Amino acid sequence: MFSNSEVALRAVSKDLRKTPSDVLVVGVAQGADGPVLLDNPLSARNAEAVSSTLAALGVTGAADQLHRLPGLPELGAHVLALAGVGKVAPGAAPSAEQLRRAAGSAVRQLAGNGTVVLALPAATAADLAAVAEGAALGAYSYTEHKSAPAAAGKDNVRTAIVYSPLAGTAEADAALARAAVLGASVNATRTLVNMPPSQLYPEAFAEAAKDLAKGLPVKVTVFDEKRLAKDGFGGILAVGQGSARPPRLVKVEYVPSRPSGARAVHLVGKGITFDSGGISIKPAANMDQMKSDMAGAATVLNATLAAARLGLPVKVTAWLCVAENMPSGSAQRPSDVITIRGGTTVEVLNTDAEGRLVMADGLVAACEENPDAVIDVATLTGAALVALGTRTAGVMGDDEVTRPLLDAAAAAGEAAWPMPLPEELRAGLDSATADIANVGERPGGMLTAAIFLKEFVGKRPDGSSVPWAHLDIAGPAFNTGSPYGHTPKQGTGSTVRTLVGYLESAGRP
Repeated sequence: MFSNSEVALRAVSKDLRKTPSDVLVVGVAQGADGPVLLDNPLSARNAEAVSSTLAALGVTGAADQLHRLPGLPELGAHVLALAGVGKVAPGAAPSAEQLRRAAGSAVRQLAGNGTVVLALPAATAADLAAVAEGAALGAYSYTEHKSAPAAAGKDNVRTAIVYSPLAGTAEADAALARAAVLGASVNATRTLVNMPPSQLYPEAFAEAAKDLAKGLPVKVTVFDEKRLAKDGFGGILAVGQGSARPPRLVKVEYVPSRPSGARAVHLVGKGITFDSGGISIKPAANMDQMKSDMAGAATVLNATLAAARLGLPVKVTAWLCVAENMPSGSAQRPSDVITIRGGTTVEVLNTDAEGRLVMADGLVAACEENPDAVIDVATLTGAALVALGTRTAGVMGDDEVTRPLLDAAAAAGEAAWPMPLPEELRAGLDSATADIANVGERPGGMLTAAIFLKEFVGKRPDGSSVPWAHLDIAGPAFNTGSPYGHTPKQGTGSTVRTLVGYLESAGRP
């Protein structure tokens, strides 16, 4: 289920005739005066010949553009592909993100070819890592339910070889190993998001977490409905009570081999395996996309497993808050009052604001263990899409967590934007019946949802709040448009790489 998009990553630096491939990819930039062929292994004569025909061939160097030409004997490849990297200033080099996207776009569009050599500029470890990472991400496809995917000529690229002078060095090996882990983690997240809800329901999600964790130094604990009731997880139970498939809370713990002095980071993920809206039912249009409402839980799961694979010197615990939100005679109703773990009561005014209810339980449980930081990730609000569009995550919370998160997002090439938590919006959550209501006024809905979650961030023994950040990934978690760069249609795996980057920084002295 999770291995159909794995690609073998290698690096070479020698004569490409000794590295036979189906396609050799070289880069083309959008220069100020037209397309510019980037550094490549072609002979000077052939490079000049290709450069002189770029404009006539319609090659512009725009991002996502890919032109195929017949291969040359010196290349050891059947096809020469020209991949656009986008605009590059005169005398400048493409950014790591431009290389990552160009490599991913090329590998994605070259599906059907078994081996691809990526001769994009990769003279530094950072650039080599970006090209390899893009290849690992671009090789993904979800064909689990296609009756004959191979017959359509869409077999994934199985081997991606980065042409770099660093090939064979320790830093190249490290870059390739990290890229492979990130690719596998992002692609496993995508597959979980893409699975039909008839197959990925709460119990099945818990089993998938166990399956993905096999062989890794992690401990997986599953709270079933009986234990959830016994331990007071009222939010998860309330959201899941309308479904014939009971909810689950999955705790995934990674402890490094040398735990002494290691920082502890807890990740809380929203795992609504299907969100009908419950009694406050959603419109029928686009409801099929609500299979993606568990993307937050899939993200924190795979970020934690990536930390384990990389052996990061940081303790990571993921809390997957998993339920199916369905309307039925047993479903929670608007005006019900539920009790979150820890005792806070919530008046449910809208059953379609269910993600914050399961996340409240998860945040309380995470903070009870007094971590150094807690980060929650959720496809939480449609308001996030209105405010930030479909490719940018909203980041809210305490500066000591949001700043390194935003830095990690920038390094990963994932769009994220800091958003405020205005104090005046808290009054909109006041309830005449309970401690707090689950919805407030419509304006600023993304911010109000985060303010609700903040109510459940616990205290440290010294009375200070546990440092916390909230990521609303409602926009970037699911791509309803055409594929672009290394991003496929449907599940994207957004913010997995950001979280891994954050965890890497948290593990540094």
